[in-house]
Amino acid sequence: MKIVFISDFFETDLIGGAELNDGVLIEYLIKSGFEVECVKSNTLTFDKAVLNNNYIISNFVGLKERVKQVIMLKKYIIYEHDHKYLKNRDPSIYPKFKAPETEIINKQFYEKAEKVIVLSKICKQVIEKNLNLTNVVSIGCSLWSDKKLDFIEALLEEKKTKDYCIIKSSNPIKGTKEAIQFCNAKNYSYDLIGPTSEKDLLAQMSKYEHFVFIPKVLETLSRVVVEAKMLECKVLTRKNLIGAASEDWFEMSGKNLINKMREKRKAALKIFEACFSDTGDITVILNCYRRPEYLKEQIQAIRSQTISPKEIWLWVNYHEDNDGIDFSKFNVDKVIRNDFNWKFYGRFTVAMMARTKYIAMFDDDTIPGERWFENCHNTIKINNGILVGNGISVTSDRYVGRVLVGWTTQNEKTIEVDLGGHAWFFETKWLRFLWLEKPFTIENGEDIQFSYCAQKYGNIKTFCPPHPNENPSLHSSLKGYEMGVDEVASSRTRKHSQFYAQRDACVKNAITNGWIPINRRKDEF
Repeated sequence: MKIVFISDFFETDLIGGAELNDGVLIEYLIKSGFEVECVKSNTLTFDKAVLNNNYIISNFVGLKERVKQVIMLKKYIIYEHDHKYLKNRDPSIYPKFKAPETEIINKQFYEKAEKVIVLSKICKQVIEKNLNLTNVVSIGCSLWSDKKLDFIEALLEEKKTKDYCIIKSSNPIKGTKEAIQFCNAKNYSYDLIGPTSEKDLLAQMSKYEHFVFIPKVLETLSRVVVEAKMLECKVLTRKNLIGAASEDWFEMSGKNLINKMREKRKAALKIFEACFSDTGDITVILNCYRRPEYLKEQIQAIRSQTISPKEIWLWVNYHEDNDGIDFSKFNVDKVIRNDFNWKFYGRFTVAMMARTKYIAMFDDDTIPGERWFENCHNTIKINNGILVGNGISVTSDRYVGRVLVGWTTQNEKTIEVDLGGHAWFFETKWLRFLWLEKPFTIENGEDIQFSYCAQKYGNIKTFCPPHPNENPSLHSSLKGYEMGVDEVASSRTRKHSQFYAQRDACVKNAITNGWIPINRRKDEF
């Protein structure tokens, strides 16, 4: 696949944070088998834009408006290095980083992008606040090559012989003047370092105990601050203007931080790759019955996935709680509204109309972490089965007494289970197994029936992907305990005894007709 990579400048033109980031990404894409054509923004013509279908847009100040209109008809992602949605490119001058509407530009260009990929949590929050986007993903890092990180790690052997350093920059937003004033006010003895080559600058910085950096705008990450911390310099800065300070890893330094950046870079590059691979061949099926108030947050969480779905469908079962709601205003691709409550099985019926390889289905109380699809895609390549967010294993011929794994227990590894729900991820073609037998009851137990029939007729097992405690972005559900136990929960709107008696009967029916739960499985199965 060919990708046209657009930027104002590239690493061969000048050495800046954006250009260094882009260089690492371009090299990775080429090594991953993509054909990458680098085009300066001010040279891309209308005719050439028409000829290509896949774009990565880095800095784009030179991009003509007519060309933007063409690109908006194509598949593209924006790799945001500053704040090009604002006329002055600096949200920090506005209260709580919220600019007036008159200062916002390029809004539609950001809205139409497959993904807007930013460098830090604070930048994700700020761009969402200003543009009301649902397609923003934060990679939480800058991109360094292994060669560059190896070089920084080697510099840790250098002894620190000097006290304070300030980078001498002619760019006023980098705050050299302010850093000098700060040191003078504190009577700190400092040296100005640079301008020089990147390697020489890092080598000089490694000799100092402290690095003083006083930016005048909101830095999307601040590559140089992170490099200073990797070199074990104590950083004196305005944390509220440093994107990196919004990240959980910001208190790290030295080799630990270097290793963290290797880990973060690997995950970030996979996000870019996934945008242009077939991993996004997913139809999402949402269900609305009595919780329409959660839909907006749920849809935004799905639009923010590191792997974008092809389409989102909304299946609406009738209830007076959703009567009068204009579902066309939600950010979904298809709405299937019913004048009848088809209960749990209806959404599994409409899912058979999807033409994607995968189906991702969610209960109405389930808000996934932004890497849930990525987690599922990585899991299904190894454990080719129905994936669930709340995994359940039965311990007898009843549902009562079950064992749970998933978001409720936060399992570190993939675990085979008997059934599950809250969130499903599976191959669309497996849906046919669900309908090879008439459901025992349409009132309950669709999760039991699906896993039972898939095992019986397709030898398809059910698994719960990892839900690591330290990484909720991989989780299937972030607010299950908050949203799933309200007064409209299906387990509460019916008597507990009735609800669980029905599920007990569904399990017994499945076992009687050939389902083999894990606790009954023989070696030959």
